[in-house]
Amino acid sequence: MTTAPAAPAPYWSDGQVTLYHGDMREILPALGITADAVVTDPPFGETALAWDRWPDGWPTIAAAAARSMWCFGSMRMFLARHGEFEAAGWRMSQDIVWEKHNGSGFAADRFKRVHEHALHWYRGDWSGVHHNTPRIPGEYDPKGRTRGRRRPDRADHAGQIAAIDYVDDGLRLARSVQYHRSVRRGLHPTEKPVPLLLPLITYACPPGGTVLDPFAGSGSTLDAARQSGRRAIGVEANEAYCEAIASRLAQGALDIPA
Repeated sequence: MTTAPAAPAPYWSDGQVTLYHGDMREILPALGITADAVVTDPPFGETALAWDRWPDGWPTIAAAAARSMWCFGSMRMFLARHGEFEAAGWRMSQDIVWEKHNGSGFAADRFKRVHEHALHWYRGDWSGVHHNTPRIPGEYDPKGRTRGRRRPDRADHAGQIAAIDYVDDGLRLARSVQYHRSVRRGLHPTEKPVPLLLPLITYACPPGGTVLDPFAGSGSTLDAARQSGRRAIGVEANEAYCEAIASRLAQGALDIPA
């Protein structure tokens, strides 16, 4: 009789966030978890740095754990690895662009790169995948009007739109280009700012749901998920970063900078 391997013990947990140390390709199958959404920033595999190694097969492992995923990356990375996402059953729904205050890169013969992409992928029927675009304060009509009517002769790019009445609540859909300052002197060289991650989490994961980050890095995704009221599970291969994440999360929820 074959005995199933015991689930790995958490490296750190506070009941809402649980962190595991190890290769996500080994940890996640052993855990057998199901999350509402993956929000992650994998190694792009674009440099000679020791930590920047693409983990072959990880999109397939992630597909067994969730049906929705935000994944950070460069255009070069996504073009080179698109086949792996497609083979795992992932379909792309949209992308957002993170505009940084300062760029990275050492090439002097190209435009200075001051952005990264985050692509949203899903599996199965779109109607069965949680998606709730955050709405943010917009500009009010300078004349103070809050009611309006769409002209019946106006068509948009998707076809004719009939006349409708609406009440302007002052909120607009969050934009696909998000500006946030880079994290300076952070815990990890590719650390993402919490305010950038919050709208991605609220879009893909319902309140009280579970966010999974298989490349936890600095723990920003875990921190953002906890601040948003979600549960979070993280996996990190480097024990030094695990220790840094545990220390960060043990300090409690951090204030979100404006």
